[in-house]
Amino acid sequence: MSLRPPPARAPAALLREAKPLKALFSEAKRLDRLQRLLESQLQPAAREYCRVASWREGTLLLIVTDGHWATRLRYQERRLQRQLQAMEAFAGLNRILFRVQPPEAPRHRPGPAPELSVQAADNIHETARGIRDPRLKAALERLAAHARPAEGDD
Repeated sequence: MSLRPPPARAPAALLREAKPLKALFSEAKRLDRLQRLLESQLQPAAREYCRVASWREGTLLLIVTDGHWATRLRYQERRLQRQLQAMEAFAGLNRILFRVQPPEAPRHRPGPAPELSVQAADNIHETARGIRDPRLKAALERLAAHARPAEGDD
């Protein structure tokens, strides 16, 4: 008796059919629809800084990635709330909460290692001569070996 794997299915089909994924996919689509409705009421310049985080029990939570825009949106909160309440999707909207959450800073990516001059390598090598710890001495000598010859030195 051989066991055959089920045929491969498209990721979109899996998202629509698997129960946990189906709920997650539905919520993502709901938030996307609410985001588009919100953007229709925001100033064009504010749209890139404001995202719908949740909408439940009469409270709309918006994540704003810039403190300046959070302040401006707070001043416009009543107007925005009235405009959104007029839409069927936001019926029952009682309040809007704004949370400032700056975007994550990109992680540091190491660049090229700094070059070690011949003079610095000589200094490190001289220091290594006076070291008694064999492991430290070996590490310093390996470091000194990374020196780049100056232009014209061959």
